[in-house]
Amino acid sequence: MEEIGRSQLAQARKIEEKDITGVPKDSRPQYHLSSPVGWMNDPNGFSYYEGECHLFFQYHPFSNTWGPMHWGHCKSKDFIQWEYLPLALAPDQEYDAGGCYSGSAMEVDGEHVLVYTGVIDRYLKDGTHDYRQVQCIAKGNGVDYEKYEGNPVLDGQGLPEGCSREDFRDPKVWKEGEKYYMAVGNCTIDGDGQALLYRSCDLKQWEFLCILDQSLGKYGKMWECPDFFPLGEKHVLLVSPQDMRARGYEFHNGNNSIFLSGHYEESTFKFQREGAKAADYGLDFYAPQTILAPDGRRILMGWMQSWDAKFMGGLLKWSGMMTIPRELSMRDGRVCQNPVRELEGYRKNLVEYTGEKINGMASFPGISGRVIDLQVEIMEFAFHHFAIRFAHNEEYEMLLQYNRQRNCLTIDRTHSGLVRDVVCRRKMETYPVLQEGREVLKLRILLDQYSAEVFVNDGERVMTSLFLTPMEADGIVFDTDGEACINVRKYDICI
Repeated sequence: MEEIGRSQLAQARKIEEKDITGVPKDSRPQYHLSSPVGWMNDPNGFSYYEGECHLFFQYHPFSNTWGPMHWGHCKSKDFIQWEYLPLALAPDQEYDAGGCYSGSAMEVDGEHVLVYTGVIDRYLKDGTHDYRQVQCIAKGNGVDYEKYEGNPVLDGQGLPEGCSREDFRDPKVWKEGEKYYMAVGNCTIDGDGQALLYRSCDLKQWEFLCILDQSLGKYGKMWECPDFFPLGEKHVLLVSPQDMRARGYEFHNGNNSIFLSGHYEESTFKFQREGAKAADYGLDFYAPQTILAPDGRRILMGWMQSWDAKFMGGLLKWSGMMTIPRELSMRDGRVCQNPVRELEGYRKNLVEYTGEKINGMASFPGISGRVIDLQVEIMEFAFHHFAIRFAHNEEYEMLLQYNRQRNCLTIDRTHSGLVRDVVCRRKMETYPVLQEGREVLKLRILLDQYSAEVFVNDGERVMTSLFLTPMEADGIVFDTDGEACINVRKYDICI
């Protein structure tokens, strides 16, 4: 079985190496990580090894649609430029033949340890369908990894009564003192989402501690991709629930990612939730994972796509990209996100306008582009609606519109070139903040070929969305039905 496994991995690596040369560089985003070839979804194994940041990801290298899951692999020195490495894991053992699914990684005694979900999917001789999700480990040197001969290390046998063994996945591992801890996504037998907490001395024998938190019918079904970490004076449980119903502008239908913040009592393993907020209010964001950088920053990356709007597939030789890595902070009890500061080292060609009064439509020389960092401050609000039309020409545009009366920000890709009936519009509550005694609404828009990430009021809220507008549509137009005063700064991002 081991030799068969090695041959499957080698074959997948050969196909990956061959096909990656056929992807034109200009077809990719310039400063966001995209799939080497084929299909990419959840970030996995976000970790440091030998001083470099490694990221793995759910991966099907054989086509640009979802298929049996492998682990793709890359590394970076600065979170911006990524080096592709040979894929790390292939589904080649009995305990992961149904796929190598999401998980995490960490450096232990000089080795890089991957912790992932394997899927057992087989029919027994008596005709019984044996389907289970189990947790497994592999160890390696940053390029090549060997699966542990004692896998799976956690098979769900000791799950509390009422917990599903079929939905038991996405382990996130960290170390506190001399012990290792693992948060695992799970749901009850009737599908209600929850996150479980385990402890180990050696990453091989695991003790169940508690249910960290539960949906209790409020936050969707199965909780995928849990992450648990301290931030400021709080702890944050980050989960990605399936099958949520919309609740105002806070949560939308379908798959969400949410920050559950509160107090954690380490001695009793009790997490007391105090708040629940969306991690991203846009159209394309799921399954984020965090890393603790050596300088103490908590950094997050998410998959920039929606399961229910897979319109990118088939149009390019790759499918799937990640958000810009985001620095997390706690401000006024809310998790805030901002692009990693390393991005500033790639900003060039500043074009700036200060105190510009606009009434109706306006554009400014030098304010255009599709690979840019655009910063807009609105300082006077004598209007009902204020819009930024970007990736714009006579035929196409993306629309970001602020409704002053409702304090609502909308992102809209209706006219971005889509020809399929997918979700095109999403809204979120947005309020100006006080700055030097006056109201200001601060918008930072990162554009990178096919994506937009909108950071509001220094990361208080974020909206992430994909679009397929042709690259020649690179105009930026400001549009108001009254009067506004704005500051505008635009940087090109040069990699």
